[in-house]
Amino acid sequence: MNIIIYTDGAAKGNPGPGGYGAVLKFNQHRKELSEGFRLTTNNRMELLAVIKALEEIKIDGIPVVIYSDSKYVVDAVEKGWLWGWQKKGFKDKKNPDLWRRYIPLHLKYKPKFVWVKGHAGNIENERCDQLAVAAAEQPRLPADTGYESSNT
Repeated sequence: MNIIIYTDGAAKGNPGPGGYGAVLKFNQHRKELSEGFRLTTNNRMELLAVIKALEEIKIDGIPVVIYSDSKYVVDAVEKGWLWGWQKKGFKDKKNPDLWRRYIPLHLKYKPKFVWVKGHAGNIENERCDQLAVAAAEQPRLPADTGYESSNT
């Protein structure tokens, strides 16, 4: 039995208002997560969706599979780019704050990533997109402080 996670992120304007959506499934349990920010990027939201989903896991020792339509996130992890970036202190890389937050979660859960084509009829990926877009459209969105502090 695996914990299955679907994730997606969205940003209007890139940078612009953005949000993430995630669906976690384990046995008969299902949980949806979403949150929006006033100024962010699509890649940040794709990665934050993964982080927030992994932070929700309450059980250790169960395999985790993450389905994402983000080549940025999937390839960084599955192709091992992340570890080279880490060795170089994330020099000239975007989103080091989020990658540093992701690494301990990766080491704890060792998730397997599966890339899925976005907007191609995958029901859970489509649901994550709906959650992300709706989160980005909320009024009075908070700051993505990791983005705004490094880009202002």
